[in-house]
Amino acid sequence: MRNFAEEYKDIQIVQRLVAQLPWGHNVVLIDKVPDKTKREFYIKSSIKHGWSRNVMLMHIESSLYERKGRGVTNFDKNLPSLESDLAKGLMKDPYCFDFLSATDDAHEREIEKGLIVHIQKFLLELGEGFAFVGNQYHLEVGNKDFYVDMLFYNLKLRCYFVIELKTTEFKPEYSGKLNFYLSVIDDKLKHKDDKPSIGLILCKSKNKVIAEYALEGIEKPIGVSNYKFTKQLTDQLKETLPTVEKLEEELSKDIEKIDEGEEDE
Repeated sequence: MRNFAEEYKDIQIVQRLVAQLPWGHNVVLIDKVPDKTKREFYIKSSIKHGWSRNVMLMHIESSLYERKGRGVTNFDKNLPSLESDLAKGLMKDPYCFDFLSATDDAHEREIEKGLIVHIQKFLLELGEGFAFVGNQYHLEVGNKDFYVDMLFYNLKLRCYFVIELKTTEFKPEYSGKLNFYLSVIDDKLKHKDDKPSIGLILCKSKNKVIAEYALEGIEKPIGVSNYKFTKQLTDQLKETLPTVEKLEEELSKDIEKIDEGEEDE
């Protein structure tokens, strides 16, 4: 209680924000988020989105404050002001896939399958209003088949949201391909009341200058962000798992015990 009183000396803040959160949320915030600006961000987000304590803690540990609203985009040029602000607010850089048991050398399809298996966690990472439509979504153009990695619909933006996964550094040709997909989706799927479809290229890494130039002449709204895997779980598991040498040592001891038991008989 003393820490709580010291941290929230401003009565208006206590009444307006902090008092709207359960006690457990405030304990986590005081313990995990010493910076007042960051803490206010998580308080407002928790109230707005109805985050449980565990969900809030997950966002804190994944540094959502530092990642939110980032990424290279051309939204300002290709979307109306309000929609551009909303779309940029949903962007993150990097996107955190710490719920996947994957490594940095994982293949695109492997990552995609993992995201589908953990679709609820992926939707949580994407942000507010996302609904999953399908993966490897089939498009037929000019009697040829094309497949979009992942297709979503955002209820807040009222538009389709196309995600392309790349396990390499960003290349300029990626934006051209996604621009093509967005044109087809706007023509074949988009309802007359829907807003223009938005694309997101998720890459292992990117050169910001190259990404900005690549999006410069693109007419469709596209964003480019990195993704990352959290290695902490993998490292912890490595520490707890025995080495080959240790296994051989333990196996030798077991064999010796068996041999001794047979001699006693």
